[in-house]
Amino acid sequence: MAGTIGLEEELLLVDRMDWLPTASKDVLDAVDDPRIKAELPACQIEIATSVHKDPSGAVEELRRCRALLAKTCGSDRAVIAAPVHPLVDGPVELSATARAGGLDGRYREIIERQLVSSLQIHLAFGDADCTLAVYHALRNILPELAALAGTAPFVGGRDTGLCSVRPVIGGQLPRQGVPPIIASWEQYADDLAWAVRGGAVTDPSEWWWELRPHVRFGTLELRVLDVPATTERAGAIVRFVYALATRLTDRYHLGELPVPAPSWRIAENRWAALRDGVHGELLDLRTGAARSTRRRLHDLVDAAELYAPGGLDDVRVLIDDPPVDHLRALGSRRVVPWLAEVFSG
Repeated sequence: MAGTIGLEEELLLVDRMDWLPTASKDVLDAVDDPRIKAELPACQIEIATSVHKDPSGAVEELRRCRALLAKTCGSDRAVIAAPVHPLVDGPVELSATARAGGLDGRYREIIERQLVSSLQIHLAFGDADCTLAVYHALRNILPELAALAGTAPFVGGRDTGLCSVRPVIGGQLPRQGVPPIIASWEQYADDLAWAVRGGAVTDPSEWWWELRPHVRFGTLELRVLDVPATTERAGAIVRFVYALATRLTDRYHLGELPVPAPSWRIAENRWAALRDGVHGELLDLRTGAARSTRRRLHDLVDAAELYAPGGLDDVRVLIDDPPVDHLRALGSRRVVPWLAEVFSG
């Protein structure tokens, strides 16, 4: 098994009058639950689950936290799971915290533009060498996972033509996107120490890569996924990622994991994934041969299904009927009311 799993989910609080973001502090005070807390933007809320031995328990806890939030909002506000607010483009108010103030001073307006939300999956393996090997294997398939979860075509009321504009917004900050190869844990520690010593970062949390070893939790944190609109969709993706990680763990013990690919090759596929989602093509990391992203994902699902009790048919549905197509059919003005309606689903 991959080991334990925990989830973090970033959400937005909106006003039902105009569907624009609104400050979340009083809602958080009313909820009064340590698993539900403020994020960097004043309108953003984070759910952090407990540690679970299987993905179904983590997803069920996520569902209960969503329901609690929705109940607390009352009739004038709503919580939505939106990777990017479809109607907003520009700086937003930050939370009144020391961390937010420090980041604002160092990253200026760019940090105020980070109204982006993801589903973050923490995976623990209980073995340092296995963790590093699976890190590199997951790193190779970040584009496939991004294509599966991509659901952010709109920003500022316009269609960007992308499957997800979230990485473009996030990429205005440093240390984003495809993470580097880590030759050893000693190298990783040296790199972090170098960045902190010189003041480039204040702590390891500012390594905002789409996959990173989490120093405090001892996990691999997958950060490439756009936050799904519903917990049903989140559950499908979480079980898929857990099954993939379990399979990669088995392959590690058999000595069958591939060597780490160059970052720029993965980044090239990453661009295709954020542009086209499942409708595009990805290049073989070794040969450069182009292949349908949809076919690539189906192959990954087929390989991981043995490790997923109950199967992965719900993931196949997301591949064959990608949610981003439904969002485009709604249009930017109708997306937020729809997200509010399905939030607890």
